[in-house]
Amino acid sequence: MAELDQQALHSEMTAWRRDLHAHPEFGFAEKRTAAFVADKLRDFGLEVAEGVGGTGVVGTLTRGSGNRAIALRADMDALRIAEQGLQAWRSQAPGTMHACGHDGHTSMLLGAAKLLAGEGGFDGTVRFIFQPAEEWGRGALAMLDDGLIERFPFEEIFGLHNMPGLPIGHFETRGGPVMSAEDNFEIVLKGLGGHAARPHAGQETLVAACALVVNLQTIVSRRLSPADIGVVSVTELITDGTRNALPGTARILGDCRSFRPEVSAAIEKEMRRIAEGTAQAYNVAAEVTYTREFMPLINDAALVDEALAAARTVLADDAVRVAAEPMTASEDFARFLDHVPGCFVFMGNGDTAPLHNPGYDFNDEGLLHGARFHAAVVRRRLGVGG
Repeated sequence: MAELDQQALHSEMTAWRRDLHAHPEFGFAEKRTAAFVADKLRDFGLEVAEGVGGTGVVGTLTRGSGNRAIALRADMDALRIAEQGLQAWRSQAPGTMHACGHDGHTSMLLGAAKLLAGEGGFDGTVRFIFQPAEEWGRGALAMLDDGLIERFPFEEIFGLHNMPGLPIGHFETRGGPVMSAEDNFEIVLKGLGGHAARPHAGQETLVAACALVVNLQTIVSRRLSPADIGVVSVTELITDGTRNALPGTARILGDCRSFRPEVSAAIEKEMRRIAEGTAQAYNVAAEVTYTREFMPLINDAALVDEALAAARTVLADDAVRVAAEPMTASEDFARFLDHVPGCFVFMGNGDTAPLHNPGYDFNDEGLLHGARFHAAVVRRRLGVGG
């Protein structure tokens, strides 16, 4: 098969990415995005299934007679953040933007599909998985519950995420723990509100809530082993008080990060104990809701070696490295790794605003690197270069 014009492909991917950026959609509402993806995949000659897990799309490409199948995954959803960028392709959906680069991830995987459909160079089947609702940890599970692996079998899976601060054209990953689990919590304190001039006449909850926020910080510093990684973050404190009225209800919300189920269980146990004790000390009641949203992402060591080797075929050796430490952010890709081995890598986005920032934008200079990496993984794992 003829080799595609790389510069023309990059220009096309840039146009796709900017179109997707201008039309962001929140999780399970990615109807326009999914239709865009499905249309492109059909144009490339792939078999396409839509509506997998709600708004997910799966493209299938087979070459040769090999009976092995691998999967490549990209996420499609945006965040409920109001964009502050002034670029021509800024979000046209008020209050919603691609602040995590999923528009770039989708475009890179589309580029890989076009590259592999046009050039071949592998023997077997590739599943191109375009996942909804990654940001709130529901999309991968929805696709799996909809029979993803049974309907579109694959033996291993690869994914990538852009990383601000890492130079363009650089890749990194590591074997074992890569990204943490995420647990969410809500603690509701209930007492008796009243006049701000007469605190002794009620059971106000704000002082108790402030004490509890501080006390929760002792879970990591005093209750977990220093050898374990754990994070407890309070992100919201909401009351029903006003300027001259003491609150009778206070809500404390936040999240926790860990890499082992035992640590997650210990954090929940200590949180419940501290919440109950603090509430008792301030003569109010406490209700704790604790949920587990994301699993820890654990890379397969052998497939990490394969991914790094594939990256070195399309990038300079010194641009591909093993990451020194795991990070305490979370990723829905971990759900797939609970079923098949796989590898998740990070790709440089250059000197840009951080992820989930209203000034963030995906760096189009990285698009071709991502597409070529995806293609290199396929060719290495399905018989070419392996």
